[in-house]
Amino acid sequence: MPLDPKALGAALDEDLTTHTTLCRRDAAAFQRASRSGDELVVACTQESRLFTELSQQTEGAVPLDVRPIRFVNLRETGGWGREAKAATPKMAALLAAARLPDPEPVPTVSYQSEGRLLIVGPLDAAERIAAQLADALQVTVFAQGGRGQQARAWPVLGGQLGAIQGWLGAFEVEWSSTNPIDLDLCTRCNACVAACPEGAIGLDYQIDLDRCQSHRACVQACEAVGAINFQRDAVPHRDRFDLVLDLRDAPAFVQHAPPQGYFHLPGGLRHDKGLETLVRLREMVGEFEKPKFFTYNHKLCAHGRNETVGCDACISVCSAQAIRSEVERQQIAVNPNLCVGCGACTTVCPTGALGFAYPRASEQGNRLRTVLSTYAKAGGKEAAVLLHSQTAGSELIEALGREAVLRPKAIKGVPARVIPLPLWHTASVGLDVWLSAFAYGASQVWVLMTDEEAPQYREALREQMAVAQAIVSGLGYAGTHFRLIEARDAATLDVQLASPPAQGVKRRASYAVQREKRATMELALDHLLQDSAAHPRAVDAVPLPAASLFGAVNVNKDACTLCLSCVSACPANALLDNAERPQLRFVEKNCVQCGLCATTCPEDAITLQPRLLLTEQRRQPRVLNEAQPYACVRCGKPFGTLKGVELMLGKLAGHAMFQGEALERLKMCGDCRVVDIYSNPNESRITDH
Repeated sequence: MPLDPKALGAALDEDLTTHTTLCRRDAAAFQRASRSGDELVVACTQESRLFTELSQQTEGAVPLDVRPIRFVNLRETGGWGREAKAATPKMAALLAAARLPDPEPVPTVSYQSEGRLLIVGPLDAAERIAAQLADALQVTVFAQGGRGQQARAWPVLGGQLGAIQGWLGAFEVEWSSTNPIDLDLCTRCNACVAACPEGAIGLDYQIDLDRCQSHRACVQACEAVGAINFQRDAVPHRDRFDLVLDLRDAPAFVQHAPPQGYFHLPGGLRHDKGLETLVRLREMVGEFEKPKFFTYNHKLCAHGRNETVGCDACISVCSAQAIRSEVERQQIAVNPNLCVGCGACTTVCPTGALGFAYPRASEQGNRLRTVLSTYAKAGGKEAAVLLHSQTAGSELIEALGREAVLRPKAIKGVPARVIPLPLWHTASVGLDVWLSAFAYGASQVWVLMTDEEAPQYREALREQMAVAQAIVSGLGYAGTHFRLIEARDAATLDVQLASPPAQGVKRRASYAVQREKRATMELALDHLLQDSAAHPRAVDAVPLPAASLFGAVNVNKDACTLCLSCVSACPANALLDNAERPQLRFVEKNCVQCGLCATTCPEDAITLQPRLLLTEQRRQPRVLNEAQPYACVRCGKPFGTLKGVELMLGKLAGHAMFQGEALERLKMCGDCRVVDIYSNPNESRITDH
C-alpha cells in the first residue's frame, strides 16, 4: 500500500510516522503510542481486536475509556487498487474523519430478558433445539404437529395459537386449548396412540378431530392419568416470554424488520443460520440497551389536522411497523422498543418533525465537511462520497479491495476520488445532508445498498434522490450527482464505481448542518443559488418529482369560497389569511407539500405543484385568492365574502326556518344579529339558531 507521510501530514497539519508492518513486527511502536496522551488512530480495521488487547496489556498505556483507539480502513478503501498512488487525498480525508469525537450520547431504550424462550413449530424439531438451549434458557415448546420425544424435559403447550406481539423481554402470546389431550398432564406413555382405532392420535399427542370417530378408546386407556377429556371447553390462555423462536414456514411477523428477540428459523437446525441463531439466543439473557434513534417534534408534524390525514410518509416507509397514526391527536406515535434505527422515517419526513438522533444530522454534517475540506486541502478533486452501511456495505467494500489485489487485471478497486463513509443505516440521512455534501464540495453523492435494506427504503431513497438531482440540475450543474448504487458482489460494485464525475460547486460552503431539516435545506439552497448564479437557467421554477417537499399551492378561484379551512389545516404556516380583508395568502418557502390543504378543502379547489421557485418571491407572501367583502346591511361592517354570503342565502332561501326577518338576519354581522333578535322580543328566537 503506497503511503506518502509528508503529504498526509501536510493535509492534517501534523508530522506522521508510518509503520508499514505495524500489525506484528512493529508492535512496540504501537505500545509506545498507547502510553502517550496523544490521539491514537490505527489505519487498519482488520486487526482492531489485536490492537485493543495489546493496549490493555501494555503497562502504562492510557486506559481506553479515557483515550479510545480510533480505527479507520485505508487499505481496502484506497490503498489496494489501480489508483492507489493517487489516493493520498482520500486517505487524509478518512484519517481526519477518524479523529472526530464520538457522537454525543442520547437517551437509551432498555430491554430486560430473563431467558424465557418460546419455541413454536413441529414438536420433534422444537425439542431438538430445546435440548441445545435448556441449559442456558427457560424453554417452553408450543407444538405444531411433528413427533415428540418420550422424555418431558420442558413444558409443552398445544392448541390454537393466536397473536404473538411485543419485543425482547415483553412478548405477549395468546392461544386457546382446543384439543381433548392436555399436554401438561400427558405422560407420553403412548397408550392412547395404540388404543385409537382410527389412528387419529399422532406422536405430537394431539387428536385429529376430523379423523376421530368418537370411539373414546383413548379415554379409557388414559383413565388413570386423566389427560384426555372430550368435554373440556376451549380455554383462552395468555403468557409472557422474553424470546420467541419460530420454526414455522410462515413467520408471526411479516414486516421486514421483526421485533428484537424474535427469530424465524423455518426448517429448524437445517436452516443455514441455525447455529448462528442458537448462539445469539444463548447470549440474550440480561439487560440490554440501545440508543433511542429518533426525536419527534409534534408541532412540526404534517400528519394530520382536524382528524384529516395529510402526510403519512413515515408510517408507510417504516419496516418495523413501529409508527402508528394518532390523527385524533394530530400526530404520530413511535414505539422506541420496535424501532430498529434505520432512520428512513426521518429521510422522508418533509418537515423535520422526525429527526435521526444517533448520530445527529449536525454530527454527520460536520463529518462530511471535515472529510471534503481535508480532501480538497490535500489536492483531491471531483470527490464522490459513497455512503454505505457499517455492516454489509463495509464488508462489500472490503471485499472489493481484496479482489483488486487478487485479480488486478479484472478488478480496479475503489477509485481514488471515491470516499466511502459508513453509516449506522443507509436510509438514515436524506436530502438535507446530501445537498449539504454537494455544497461542501462533493461532485457526487452515492448511497450503496446491498441485500440488507427493506424494499421500501430503496424506493424512498430513489424518490428523494430524484428530488435532489432535479434541484441541482435545475440550478445548472451538469451531470448525475445523486445515485443509488445497488450491488451484492465486488465485481458489480467495481463497475458501478467507475462512473464519470459531475460538475460540482465553484465555492465550497462553510455553514453547519442544523438540527432542523428545513433550516439546513434553506442554507444549502441559498449557497447553491449564489454559487450557480453564472449558470444559464431556462426557468424561474424548477419542476420537481411528486415526492418533493418543496412546491406551490394552486387555487381554483371559481370554486374557492374563501372559507379558509385550508389555513387552519396547514401545519407549516404556508397558507395565511388576512385580518384586514377576505384573502388567502401563501408563502411558498414554508410549504411542505403534505396535501392537508387539498384534503381539507370542501370545494376541492386546491391542487399541489411540486417545484422549487428560484426567485425572491418564494419567501414573500402572495395572494392566491381574494374576494369582495360582504357588508352588514345594518351597520356596514364587512363580516364575510360576497360570494360566500350569496351562496349561503341561495341555499337557505327555501328553508322554512329562514323566511322573512330570519333570512334578513343572515345578511347581518354577528353583533347586529344579536341586537336585532332582542329588539323583536315577540318573534321566536329559534329562527335565528
